[in-house]
Amino acid sequence: MGGTIYYVAASQDGFIARGRGPGEWLRAFAGAGEFADGSGEAAHVAEFLAAAGAVAMGAETYRSFVTDPGSWPFGSIPVWVFTHHEFPGISGADITFVRGDVAEFHPDILHDAGQRDVVLTGGGNLAGQFLDSGLVDEMVVTVLPVSQGSGLRLTHVVEGIDPAGAREPSMGSAVLQRRYDLRR
Repeated sequence: MGGTIYYVAASQDGFIARGRGPGEWLRAFAGAGEFADGSGEAAHVAEFLAAAGAVAMGAETYRSFVTDPGSWPFGSIPVWVFTHHEFPGISGADITFVRGDVAEFHPDILHDAGQRDVVLTGGGNLAGQFLDSGLVDEMVVTVLPVSQGSGLRLTHVVEGIDPAGAREPSMGSAVLQRRYDLRR
């Protein structure tokens, strides 16, 4: 059975979002070239999606896809959106809108994922709820070579996680990826 993994990108000064915005700053890195292992960004995204059996995200992350439905990368992977808002669906996507405690829905998300991973994506609010509930097995932080100066800090989300336990596979000359094993 797969695990529950939080994937997040952070600026080198430790921010994961500007203000309340989802991740517009990340678009500057789309197609940024090859990583140290010789593969391109597309190969890493394909690997990430191949491991995903289900995805969980919050309202702000989903909102970014609603405004640009052509950017929907999840195909028919089941996606769970935690929100208090009403949103339209995306044609061809398998989306379940829920509100409530993440622990209540986690067994159903795991069921949807089957033998693959549940992937948490997007900002820190939802990830913080999963982390606080002890439901995250691994956290993958990709640190990009940009400073934001303000916004939502990664440390706000991951307080209490020991950075000494991180593995840091190289992804390129300026991109660092930290992997934290949080299995209890």
